[in-house]
Amino acid sequence: MIVEQIWTANDYRNFNYLIACPETGEALAIDPLDHEKCLARAKQRGFTITQILNTHEHHDHIGGNDSVVKATHAKVLAHYKAGARIPGMDRGLKAGDLIKIGKSVELEALDTPGHTMSHVCLLSHTDQPALFCGDTLFNAGAGNCHGGGHPEALYATFATQLARLPDRTLIYPGHDYIANNLGFTLDREPDNARAKALIGNIKNQDPAHAMVTTLALEKEINTFFRLHSPSVHKRLREAFPDLPDEFDDRTVFIKLRELRNRW
Repeated sequence: MIVEQIWTANDYRNFNYLIACPETGEALAIDPLDHEKCLARAKQRGFTITQILNTHEHHDHIGGNDSVVKATHAKVLAHYKAGARIPGMDRGLKAGDLIKIGKSVELEALDTPGHTMSHVCLLSHTDQPALFCGDTLFNAGAGNCHGGGHPEALYATFATQLARLPDRTLIYPGHDYIANNLGFTLDREPDNARAKALIGNIKNQDPAHAMVTTLALEKEINTFFRLHSPSVHKRLREAFPDLPDEFDDRTVFIKLRELRNRW
């Protein structure tokens, strides 16, 4: 499996992706908002884009569809409930559905509501798994729920799906927000040594050659996986003095998402 991460350099800080079969050159474009860069990269690498996958229905993820379809005649895939909001969708995906690219690449659709209620992530069936997670999971952060999602659903996605993936899973998000997200981690958990060590280097990185994290690293630096941290609990009580003496992971997650909304 060949992964091309394409930095759009736009105000939204989008990443677009091409996933290609090394045997045939067939490729899947994930959220190809910057259609010009995606088409140029495909041409440069000798890829033929045959499919488009939208992780969800927001414009900054589907806005390049028409141009890519016009240039390539690719089929458009997305969550089965998103058809009314994604013009020209050809295939609706449910949990467990497989997307095959060429002869050797297979991706599994995960139904991952929260950022929106019709969001999919893709998990590669490779020796080292890779997760293409749209706006569900960011490097050191989690998606917001303003555009048709719900924090309860996002918590369930993190707790019952993402946290259970292999720690070696590579994380490919839909945006480059890592510097801000690490800032939030340290605001919530000032003694997080791993985040503190990383943030200086990340602030100077070129997003066109962005660091690719693993789920293991995310569990060290991403507040939304660190629901048992005593420091997180302490700072949460300072922000919400009315919290009960005992609170569960769901409460911690939802309160963290509330704080991140206005941070």
